Amino acid sequence: MGGFFGVTSQQDCVFDLFFGIDYHSHLGTRRGGMAVYGKDGFNRAIHNIENAPFRTKFDKDVNEMHGNYGIGCISDYEPQPLIIRSHHGTYALTTVGKINNTDELIQRLFDVGHAHFQEMSGGEINATELVAALINRRENLIEGLNFALDVIEGSLSILLMNKAGIYAARDKYGRTPIVIGRKEDGFCASFENFAFKNLGYTDYKELGPGEIAVMTEKNCVTLVNPQSDMKICTFLWVYYGYPASSYEGVNVEQMRYRCGEKMAQRDNVQPDIVAGVPDSGIAHAVGYANESGIPFSRPFIKYTPTWPRSFMPTIQSKRNLIAKMKLLAVDDLIQDKSLLLIDDSIVRGTQLRETTEFLYQSGAKEVHIRPACPPLLYGCKYLNFSRSSSEMDLITRRVIERLENGHVTKEILEEYADPESEKYEQMVEEIRKELNFTSLRFNRLDDMLDATGLDHCKLCTYCWNGKE
Repeated sequence: MGGFFGVTSQQDCVFDLFFGIDYHSHLGTRRGGMAVYGKDGFNRAIHNIENAPFRTKFDKDVNEMHGNYGIGCISDYEPQPLIIRSHHGTYALTTVGKINNTDELIQRLFDVGHAHFQEMSGGEINATELVAALINRRENLIEGLNFALDVIEGSLSILLMNKAGIYAARDKYGRTPIVIGRKEDGFCASFENFAFKNLGYTDYKELGPGEIAVMTEKNCVTLVNPQSDMKICTFLWVYYGYPASSYEGVNVEQMRYRCGEKMAQRDNVQPDIVAGVPDSGIAHAVGYANESGIPFSRPFIKYTPTWPRSFMPTIQSKRNLIAKMKLLAVDDLIQDKSLLLIDDSIVRGTQLRETTEFLYQSGAKEVHIRPACPPLLYGCKYLNFSRSSSEMDLITRRVIERLENGHVTKEILEEYADPESEKYEQMVEEIRKELNFTSLRFNRLDDMLDATGLDHCKLCTYCWNGKE
């Protein structure tokens, strides 16, 4: 996924920038970067953060960099921010998104005379460099930002910094958020609104879909008004978002409580305890326990000092190993107990199967699994959730392929997405057996969307039902 943060200040902004970026560490795993602009011009630092937290890699830079404007990011893939010199002047650029028509856009740029792109290891083009090339195709920055938002298929949100200020452009369908914060001597722009609260900022405004605004140390002005259509990613609440975050005025933790409540209202099992897979499953489990009256407990604990997130390693075998190693059993809460376990989702199923086996080996009598979202039937096209080389990596698609003898159409997938259908029940039972759960019941799409409190038409549901 990735996240970004930007600051404009009458004072030196580096302290706020450093900690504002660091507060986005839950969103990315590979690169961190900071760029500032001040009396000495632009300065930038980028580091690999795969094996160390952002703070430890940038503690030297934060003492050497100075400026009144700054942007930075935590990135899953490409190194950024980039510093670009063009007919717009020099600017720094960082982005969050996923570009699905990269080859088409590159060819389009070559056709009009763009000279080259630098390849990263693996042969891919840096997506932020591609965005810069698109911005530079127009006569001014605002037209360029609008052009980039318009032609990219997928999602794109942007922070662009030059000597005039920081331009913030939210994805044209609002798939990812940008929130503006304000304090006495400046403004900030953030993916996560909690990231600026401890730094003394208060909520100023949330950019709408396609809105472009510019911040200076004195004000924040909208340059392009937002559009009405929105398709914000529902997984921001279910999985990605930090509990203290809010999107479109809806807090992550509260949404997860409501998700758990709705799951409990449709369930009929009577386990001894309800538990959540750390970390994102815990709040769902609290909501379920509160609604059902079944005690909430923590039968296993995540060892966070050295393994903060299970998806950090890029090699799947290592991800599975760490997912297993980081869980520490509380034997007295597991032995001879019937457990109901809530996770945010089931993607491949590998980690949850190993977790379940871990609980059985620790003495659990039953393990009932309740994912907080519906079955994932499609790989995400917009934010890299369930990113893989093939949708057949999804356990649902492998099971459906088997049940349909290889003949899977969009119409058939629609049947499997319907929780009232016989095919849906078949799929769930096959997954249950394959992963060795005592019982399995997914959250319903309508209940999950209701838990946000937003109009369903404003929420992206592509990975569950294939609808754009």
